[in-house]
Amino acid sequence: MTSGPVIARVIVELALDREFDYLVPPELRGTIVLGARVEVPFGNTWKYGFVMAFPAKSELPEERLKPIRRVVGSGSYLADDVIQLARFIADYYACAFETVIRTVLPAPVRRNNDKFLKQKTLAMTAAGEAFLADAGTGAPKQRAVLALLKEQGAMAQRDVVRAAGVTPAVIKALEDKGYVAPGEGTHRRDPFKDHEVLRTEPLVLMPQQAEALAACAGAIDAGGSAVLVLNGVTGSGKTEVYLQAIAHAVAAGKGAIVLVPEIALTPQTVDRFRGRFGDVVAVLHSDLSDGERHDEWHRIHRGEARIVVGARSALFAPVPRLGLIVVDEEHETTYKQDEAPRYHARDMAVVRGRITGCAVVLGSATPSLESVLNVRKGKYREVRMPHRIDHRTMPHMRIVDLRLDAEKQGKPNALSAELVEAIRVRLDRAEQTMLFLNRRGFSSSMICQKCGEAPKCEHCSVTLTYHKVTHKLLCHFCGTEYKVPDRCPNTACGDPGFKFAGLGTQRIEEVVRRIFPKARVHRMDSDTMTRRDAYRTVLGDFKSGKIDILIGTQMIAKGLDFPNVTLVGVVLADMSLQVPDFRSAERTFQLLTQVAGRAGRGDINGEVIVQTFSPHHWSIQAARRMDFEAFADQELAFREELDYPPYSHMACLTVRGEDAALVEKTIGEVAARMEPVKGAGVVMTGPAPSPLARLKGEYRFQLLFRARQSASITRPLRTVLREGKWPKGIHLSIDIDAVDMI
Repeated sequence: MTSGPVIARVIVELALDREFDYLVPPELRGTIVLGARVEVPFGNTWKYGFVMAFPAKSELPEERLKPIRRVVGSGSYLADDVIQLARFIADYYACAFETVIRTVLPAPVRRNNDKFLKQKTLAMTAAGEAFLADAGTGAPKQRAVLALLKEQGAMAQRDVVRAAGVTPAVIKALEDKGYVAPGEGTHRRDPFKDHEVLRTEPLVLMPQQAEALAACAGAIDAGGSAVLVLNGVTGSGKTEVYLQAIAHAVAAGKGAIVLVPEIALTPQTVDRFRGRFGDVVAVLHSDLSDGERHDEWHRIHRGEARIVVGARSALFAPVPRLGLIVVDEEHETTYKQDEAPRYHARDMAVVRGRITGCAVVLGSATPSLESVLNVRKGKYREVRMPHRIDHRTMPHMRIVDLRLDAEKQGKPNALSAELVEAIRVRLDRAEQTMLFLNRRGFSSSMICQKCGEAPKCEHCSVTLTYHKVTHKLLCHFCGTEYKVPDRCPNTACGDPGFKFAGLGTQRIEEVVRRIFPKARVHRMDSDTMTRRDAYRTVLGDFKSGKIDILIGTQMIAKGLDFPNVTLVGVVLADMSLQVPDFRSAERTFQLLTQVAGRAGRGDINGEVIVQTFSPHHWSIQAARRMDFEAFADQELAFREELDYPPYSHMACLTVRGEDAALVEKTIGEVAARMEPVKGAGVVMTGPAPSPLARLKGEYRFQLLFRARQSASITRPLRTVLREGKWPKGIHLSIDIDAVDMI
């Protein structure tokens, strides 16, 4: 009998949060591997699943185990380290293991129709070689094709036609004469096919960069799981350190993963990495087509691409011999997934590093307080880069009090007199300006000045946003559009004196175009970035000088490097301060520091103008001084006094449904069941309506938990949720280490 495992533990693609044992038939025992994709009997049907383990014995006797029907595809889809990481995520974030597997493996890879795109190939025959060797000059187009095939070897027909500049008729003639032989190969759906980049060479490093690189290289060579916090000011050259650290890993036969927080950053980042490393760079993010994502994943899996750049889910890329994970802008909240599994990519990068035995580099000009505390506790090592490249000066930041500006100008204005004058100076000098406002749309809302009524979404408890282009009110949570009312919707009022309140990027664009009619202005937010490749196009135009003023939301606030930008204007810094969240000061400081870092990255000094109604708020003043240490000291002291993260773990349980009374009753029952089983160190707050109490027609209530150990929350909570019988139409979700209380 063939040697090999007799029992396989399989996870099927159903959210049952359990695995099932199957018998490995004799014909598969010598070939089946961990992570293989298999088809198995399940009830009265067949299901696809993945082999998670080979247990020595099952709880069921072997004669009761059903045999695996067949192996689908070849080899392993899930390496052992990725399986271990998936198990950790399922346990830590209290979600079904199958849900994690669906996140770990992209949908185009998991699907039953997992296929490569076939294409016709051409290879030169011996007869073709003889014809080419003939000294004659006839059939020049046919000879051009043969010369190309002799130089390149077998090629796809489409590439031959393009490279040789011939028609398919020429290929047909060569086939008929037996000079070329057709074959079949796979066609790579290449996300880079239309984007050529110039190759670059490693730069000479400043002493602070060389020190950071030495720390990274030492961690890679050690083969352990060291975590380095690269605390470098904006423009200090962190990306060049990443590039040379990755080159060190690749030279040692290892691979690397680079995570970026925004898809908007991916084109520029990928271009820099492809310029240095060429075709061994792969990209993984949600903007790819299914075919591109499928082919990129398999290119990584086969070891053809050893460097992966992408957003959050690129963390799970199947990189063989992983030696380095870089998390750029590690403080960004976009690394936290907002649906199950609600994992934080930064934290799970550290876990994968520990499992795999690879170095992890967390880079930021404003590290998260979680990382700062881990440095102070000695868990992470910090490497500082306090100066910009070539000791270029940091931009000068001016704070404009919008209350005083309104008094001077006789009315409140979207752009202060100081900011307007600064933009005019940049236009006269042919320099570029970036204007940042973290809200899209024309205006935040419409409001009745008589009774204060503001139109709200009938499905969500949020104020509607006015969009001038479509002349519609839009809910940014559920997407419902409404007509603009001609009078106050409050039936007890009905006043026609409606007025716009607040600001949006669309309105800022209109104001800028009116003040500077000759300026080339572009807006970059989620309303305008709907077309595929829109990010690359707009950022390319801005870099080449085709845009004078770029207006945008947080997607322009970090990571972008444009040497001719000498002015950054923050239109309203108060928006992030007004969010009802204990992290609002931290996010305001980070946002101002990051957006300020876009200015003065070239030879000309930069300037930042911050407009605010709260000029004396300590986070704004700390950002003005660019004093990260003072900010971190004060904010950590505040968090420690109140036992808030990072000194504790916070979990949020949300119950939602269309029946408000039933939702409230259900969360009350959860709270009652948790009270006697929660640990002594667990603080439970609520139940109470969520800050966003209604969303997409569903009412929402929440319970908040705080504890020093997350397991003291998740273990009793999972037991309560598993044992309870919850009403139909009621949905319960858990967010561990929640970063957004909305």
